[in-house]
Amino acid sequence: MLELLKRGTDEIISEGELLAKLKEDRPLTVKAGFDPTAPDLHLGHTVLLQKMKHFQQLGHNVTFLIGDFTGMIGDPSGKSDTRKPLTYEEVLKNAETYKEQVFKILDPEKTTIGFNSKWLETLGTSGMLKLAAQMTVAQMLVRDDFEKRYRENRPIGIHEFMYPLMQGYDSVAMKADVELGGTDQKFNLLVGRELQRAAGQKPQVVITVPILEGLDGVQKMSKSLGNYVGINESPADMFGKLMSITDDLMFRYYTLLSDKSLVEIGKLKSDIASGAFHPMEAKKGLAYEMVHRYHGQERAKEAREGFEQIFSRRENPDDMPEYRYTDGQTLVDIIIALNFSPSRNEARRLAEQGGVYIDGEKVADIMIAPPKQEFVLRVGKRKFAKITKS
Repeated sequence: MLELLKRGTDEIISEGELLAKLKEDRPLTVKAGFDPTAPDLHLGHTVLLQKMKHFQQLGHNVTFLIGDFTGMIGDPSGKSDTRKPLTYEEVLKNAETYKEQVFKILDPEKTTIGFNSKWLETLGTSGMLKLAAQMTVAQMLVRDDFEKRYRENRPIGIHEFMYPLMQGYDSVAMKADVELGGTDQKFNLLVGRELQRAAGQKPQVVITVPILEGLDGVQKMSKSLGNYVGINESPADMFGKLMSITDDLMFRYYTLLSDKSLVEIGKLKSDIASGAFHPMEAKKGLAYEMVHRYHGQERAKEAREGFEQIFSRRENPDDMPEYRYTDGQTLVDIIIALNFSPSRNEARRLAEQGGVYIDGEKVADIMIAPPKQEFVLRVGKRKFAKITKS
C-alpha cells in the first residue's frame, strides 16, 4: 500500500502522518487542484493524475479540484513575472475541457469534480481580510519566486499573495487529509497545513510529485517550449514523439506515467542491461501504452504499425494527404499549403538541417520549383504527402 503511494513521489510531509491516517481505516479525502489556465493537458500534467489514481485504487475519496476562482488570479508559482489573469469565461471553457480529459486516467465513478468558487465566492470582504491576516509579508517572501522578484525589483501584485492563502483555504473547506501537487507547489501546500491548524483541523499530509522533463530530457514539459506530448494529440504524433526520447528518460516516464509495476519496470531495465531485450522495443511498449490509454487499443495498434512501417521498414505510410501543385509554386509554397510548417522561415531552417525529402532524397533548397511532376514529400520525421502536378 505505502509502496504504491510513494512511487514516483518527491517528498511526503510527513510519512509518519500518512501512515497514521491510513491506519484510521476510513477513506481519506485526497485533493489535487488544477487551475484551468490552458485548454489542453499534456503528459506532464498526468504525473499528478497517476498519483490520484493510486489513491483511488486503494479506496480513498479523490477530488479533482478545478480552481475556477483562483484561476482568475493566476498561480504565481515558479513565475518570474505577474501572470495575466484569465476571464471567467476562459476559466469555465478550459474547465470543461479538463473534465473531458482527466477521465482517461481517473475512474469517473470514484472521482469528485469540485470547483473552489463554491466556498471562495462566499468568503466576502470580511472573510478575505481574515484570511490575509493569517500570514505576513515576510512569510510570503520566503517563497523562492517572490523572493527573487523582490530582489530583482520586479513587480509583485498584492493579489498574488492571496493565491497561496486561497489554495490553503481550499484544504480547510474540504477538510482534506492529503493534498497532492508538483514540487513547485510545495509552499502553497504547506500553507494549507498552517490554515488547517489555525482552524482546529488535523493538518493535511503533503505529497509532492516531480516535474516531468519534456522530450529534450532537460527542461520541464511545456507547450510553450515545444517539448511536450499532448494527451489529445493524434496517435501517430504521440507514438512518434515518445519514440524520440532517450533510454534514460524512457524509464523515468515508465515510473511516473505507466501502469506497469515497479517490479516489471525493474525487470525491463535489467533485461535491457543484459542484452536480453532491445531498448527500442521497450520504448515501443511505453508509446503503445500511452496511445492505448488516450486513444484506445485499435488506434494504438495502428500507431505502432505506422511507426514500424516508416522507420523500421523505411516504407511510406499508406494513408497520406495528396496535394496538386500548379506552375509557379515552389516547394516551400507546397509545405506551407500542407501546414507542414508554421512559417516559411521555419521550413527553410528545417530544410537546411536536412529535414525535407523528395522520394527519400534530402532537399536543401526549397525555394525552387518541384523537380518532378509526381513524388512523395516528407517534412521532418512524420509528415508525408503525395504531390502531383495539376
